Amino acid sequence: MARPPRFDTPQLLDAAVRLAAESGPSGVTMSAVAAAVGAPSGSLYHRFTGRSALLAEVWLRTVEGFQDGYFEALESSDDPRAGGRAAARHIVAWSRTHPAEAALLLYGAQEFGRDDWSDAHLLRAEEGNMQVRAAVAALAGALGMHGRPGLDRVTLAVIDLPLSLVRRHLRGGTPLPAHAEDLAEQCTDALLAGD
Repeated sequence: MARPPRFDTPQLLDAAVRLAAESGPSGVTMSAVAAAVGAPSGSLYHRFTGRSALLAEVWLRTVEGFQDGYFEALESSDDPRAGGRAAARHIVAWSRTHPAEAALLLYGAQEFGRDDWSDAHLLRAEEGNMQVRAAVAALAGALGMHGRPGLDRVTLAVIDLPLSLVRRHLRGGTPLPAHAEDLAEQCTDALLAGD
């Protein structure tokens, strides 16, 4: 009977997240991840074809984990404004409880080697992006905000604004203030209220 692996994929990706939060994408190498968990380098090559696959997986797992809660928040109410407020709160609350992952997401997919990702990884990324665009467009439609200006307003309200609040604190190395979720929600609600 085969011995179970000592180092599983989630454990390796968790280490990669920590390294990315501390040193940026350049700190996420096969040898650095192996050293972080005390694994032989072969453990990584057994699970990832190379560094580009590792970078793709750590990026996509983090984004998808965030998006699961984000979509749940957007759909949490029959009232579209309430869903938008919940989504804004989610961005801040998730970042507060997942600081390493939030720090990782301050970088873009390009910085995580997107140009070298496999077709399967690129497809996963594009499916996630399409889901976000569709959800924002649906929210704009439910709010009666049509055309490019309406879509831009909703995007600002439920993505850009709460992310800017998080980004400022993460980049400044300061903790999110206790009132950050309330502030994000209030600002989002004001934008979603329309003219």
